Amino acid sequence: MKHFSNIFHRIVAIVALLAVMQACSVYNFYKFNGASLDYNVYKTVSISDFPIRAALVYPPLQQTFENKMKDMVAQNTRLRVIDSPNSDLRIEGEITGYNLTPQAVGEDAYASKTRLTITVRVKYIDNKNPALTNDQSFSAYRDFDSSQMLTDVQDDLCAQICDDLKDLIFNATFGNW
Repeated sequence: MKHFSNIFHRIVAIVALLAVMQACSVYNFYKFNGASLDYNVYKTVSISDFPIRAALVYPPLQQTFENKMKDMVAQNTRLRVIDSPNSDLRIEGEITGYNLTPQAVGEDAYASKTRLTITVRVKYIDNKNPALTNDQSFSAYRDFDSSQMLTDVQDDLCAQICDDLKDLIFNATFGNW
């Protein structure tokens, strides 16, 4: 009886070990946040500067956007963020739009809401698999009450829009959707 118990415990231990090994190999490729990278192939990523090429320029926008992109990649992948064009993956681009448009015109023919839209052109370069390289534009916006001065709400709006943009870009590039 004792012999049967030892064999049973060994079988359970082997099955548990195999399950852990299988889970580790799946985790090595997929993450639950949308990233689908094979970490045996991809080790590094570089995120270049995103200069502002829009007609309207809000200087803090560049740093805000770049920091959010770098933080998103660092927190949601196991890639090492480096400053080199020789990285396995590279993200580069430019901020091409920073636009204000009137929304919801009231009875007095004045806009009661204004929309701030930010557009970013992103080039995703896969140095390991060039077929996955792409060049795409992403836009996001927020509406604010037209009675407010843009200068009073600009920082918060830009941070919120950059959050949306980094999510869109992350899912389109690292998620390979």
